[in-house]
Amino acid sequence: MAGGKFRLWRYAALALALALGAFVLWRVVLGWAPARDDYPVQGIVADARHGKLDWPMLAATGVDFAYILATDGSKNRDTNFATNMAGAREAGVRFGPLHRYDLCRLASDQATLFITTVPRTDAALPAAVEFGFSEKCASKPDRALVLSEVATFLSQIEAHLGKPAILKISQEFENQYKLSSSIDRTVWLEKTWLLPDYAARPWVMWTANPERRIDGVDEPVQWVVVRQ
Repeated sequence: MAGGKFRLWRYAALALALALGAFVLWRVVLGWAPARDDYPVQGIVADARHGKLDWPMLAATGVDFAYILATDGSKNRDTNFATNMAGAREAGVRFGPLHRYDLCRLASDQATLFITTVPRTDAALPAAVEFGFSEKCASKPDRALVLSEVATFLSQIEAHLGKPAILKISQEFENQYKLSSSIDRTVWLEKTWLLPDYAARPWVMWTANPERRIDGVDEPVQWVVVRQ
């Protein structure tokens, strides 16, 4: 009987140790970011799903810049865009607008939505345009059409803002359309914890942790670093 109780105690202790280890690992993974010595400038992507952000707290905990979702496709404005832009500005966090490109919508319609949503200001970083596949749009047009439409979109928003845009490209989208080899813009790539190498040109921005937990926001955020 005593031996049985001892084994149960041992199993319970082992289970507790494993649970604590898993919790610590979970916290480390969710909190991971590349070293500041390697990448001094680091920031986030913010949108309405993050709710109300504590911008002074974010600034104090190392958020140097924020890309703030402004528009998605040709019909959807992010409801927190203006609030987030004002909050970032007041907290001294550099900010830029982000558009999610939709292959199922005309480039000119998407540009119109972006231009009527995002004010031109010298204080803002260059706009970023996110290219990826989504469940809401199953279409995959041929490459020539996509490149033509993207060129149209970029020419219109860049004329409005007065700055070249940044291309935020998923690996799947790049594999399909080879965007970085045909459009001469700064590229922003994605790869969790590992350096990305899937574009035709060196990346300048990298989403290193897509689900980082930080103080100042309740939901996980994309954590992005800048190559110096």
